[in-house]
Amino acid sequence: MVLEQRYRWKNKHLREHVSVLNGKLSPTLLLKNARYLNQAFKKWMTANIWIFGDRIVYVGDKLPDKTDGCEIVDCEGLTLVPGYIEPHAHPFQLYNPHSFASYAAQFGTTTLINDNMVLALQLEKKKAFSFLKEMRNIPSTMYWWCRFDAQTEIQNEETTFSHGNIKSWLEHDAVLQGGELTGWPKLLDGDDMMLHWMQETKRMRKQIEGHFPGASEKTLAKLMLLGADCDHEAINGQEIYNRLMQGYTVSLRYSSIRPDLPLLLDEMHELGIDHYDQFIFTTDGSSSSFSEQGIIDHMIRIAIEKGVPIIDAYNMGTINVAKYYNVQYLHGNIATGRIANINLLEDEKNPTPVSVIAKGKWVKKDGVNLNNYDELAWENFGFEPLDIQWDLTSHDMQFSMPFGIKMENSVITKPYSIAIDVSNDELGREHDECFFMLIDRKGKWRVNTVLKGFADDLDGLASSYSNTGDIILIGKSKEDMQNAFRRMKELGGGIVVSEKGKVVNEIPLKLKGIMSNKKVEDLIKDEKSLLHYLKDKGYKFADPIYTLLFFSSTHLPYIRVTQRGMYDVMNKTVLFPTMMR
Repeated sequence: MVLEQRYRWKNKHLREHVSVLNGKLSPTLLLKNARYLNQAFKKWMTANIWIFGDRIVYVGDKLPDKTDGCEIVDCEGLTLVPGYIEPHAHPFQLYNPHSFASYAAQFGTTTLINDNMVLALQLEKKKAFSFLKEMRNIPSTMYWWCRFDAQTEIQNEETTFSHGNIKSWLEHDAVLQGGELTGWPKLLDGDDMMLHWMQETKRMRKQIEGHFPGASEKTLAKLMLLGADCDHEAINGQEIYNRLMQGYTVSLRYSSIRPDLPLLLDEMHELGIDHYDQFIFTTDGSSSSFSEQGIIDHMIRIAIEKGVPIIDAYNMGTINVAKYYNVQYLHGNIATGRIANINLLEDEKNPTPVSVIAKGKWVKKDGVNLNNYDELAWENFGFEPLDIQWDLTSHDMQFSMPFGIKMENSVITKPYSIAIDVSNDELGREHDECFFMLIDRKGKWRVNTVLKGFADDLDGLASSYSNTGDIILIGKSKEDMQNAFRRMKELGGGIVVSEKGKVVNEIPLKLKGIMSNKKVEDLIKDEKSLLHYLKDKGYKFADPIYTLLFFSSTHLPYIRVTQRGMYDVMNKTVLFPTMMR
């Protein structure tokens, strides 16, 4: 068991791989006459590709001596590229790591490097690590990050992000990086524990992912000195230039709240940046409906349309990522010894594959999804439905805060003075102010305030989906907020809308109240239905799912509602503490 975790292939397997070349064993799959991207020569070349199990055992002119039981595919007319790599996945945006991996594979993204935030916050370490182990058995390749902070003010942060926990995560074989560093202001203010963890990460030859929106050139330089390697927060050409100048790898983003890629490419080209080896792509945890058009394949397509040379565009989604993470001996190219993750394209200008091979198995063939991601027994890993053992009372529904939070966009909230009467059971429809409550999922505490800018005609919404897994209530009607809460409780977690006493929209989230166990394709329909409903009720921003997620996220300005109370991000102070129930 220990050996299996320590080495990808046992000695016995490696001997078998060599036996295929010796003509004693047949390959399991032979791709003949394949026009493929060879990154050693940076050219399209033609070869025969032999695959045995999950590994490419030979690429070249020769054909195997033995082919009994071997599947032989003539690749005439197709173009082959390596499986794409998403270096910065947040696989918990209502979908779950398993369903997102299965969905992404249909678009050729067969390797994902995933945020561990939900696992660190919601599961004990032993369960989290058994989940990581289970994720090794799916056709996609799943790697992970190790977070150093909760991205919000949580109670008992020092136990969740204890030295022992961080060290165990960092040492885990499936963890490729530390970060993302949302808590970098603390780091610059002298947080030596975080600096120590960064030192440990570097000692293990692992990377550190930044999260440095708006950082000045000097700040970027300081963070590079402290150990950061890459950042995905550049929102214009100059910010890309500054990051490159300070030695960063730059992750170009195209996400549901920051669909920046076309602009980034235009502006960097205007600045004369035309060397692409320091660039990688990320969709940065987009909501499912945004992923309808594709994942990394769509970003490669945009890059090609924006004049990036075709091979460079593919490299940004493959070999550049593998080299950055020091895993190019396994990923990112079609060459002997690599894991057999290969995309078969009809045309090099269309990066969405017609067929996909992941770990040597077909997951998509001739446009058909082969559905070979087996269902998971989620409860074995601690992902059971939310079990809420308490009720909301009329006492909970008291809103007497002197100021509330006002939405500037999908995710930024500012303070504002409340001028309306909040003592009634319903608020008027002539303004866009709603009651807002964050309440502990165990029912121990709550924060009540008013939210401006979310909707002007919403009766009641309850959501167990949030940054910390605590419960959010929003609405004009206290009665409908309570009704939505009751239905959410029945479902075992979810996002529920109640109107005039009736449930009118719901997305069940059966996994800890945070994730759906549905396929992403089905979730897209649910999410679109909720978005249309909320837009009709006055929601005017891009992504309500991210709005719910980020209400308590202290890596964003200005006022956040957290487990410790109303929090002023800039001054790092709790303005109003949570009320104990």
